Amino acid sequence: MKLTLDDYISIFIHQTDLALTSCVKDRLAPFNIAPEQNLIMMLLWEQDGLTQNELAEKLDKDKTNIARMVANLEEKGFIRRVVNQHDRRSLEVYLTEKGTELGSSVIPIAEEFHNLICNGITDEELKELRRILTKMRANVT
Repeated sequence: MKLTLDDYISIFIHQTDLALTSCVKDRLAPFNIAPEQNLIMMLLWEQDGLTQNELAEKLDKDKTNIARMVANLEEKGFIRRVVNQHDRRSLEVYLTEKGTELGSSVIPIAEEFHNLICNGITDEELKELRRILTKMRANVT
């Protein structure tokens, strides 16, 4: 039996991702930060001083993409890069005062967004969704 467009779960996931990204982009626009840049900031608000390589690993992004986003965040004054004392090839990323202050505005927006998209979904359903999406990702990597 031939699949129709509505049968492809990958298309549904992609369309959902586009809708979520568009929504979060609108909410972050007043702060001059893109959704992908916000992922870096969220990691740094959790643990300041990560290396660019650690950011790339945690976000499953290539190093070049991370370096470009970090440079952009540095231009905006949210972070600063410091050469690692023990490995001059490694750059550590730290929040500036402006970057730390940004967290007090953006973290509540991220939490509100999380609550919005998870509205009406049980913890058990979220756990199952993570399990299924993890399996799907493993199937293609």
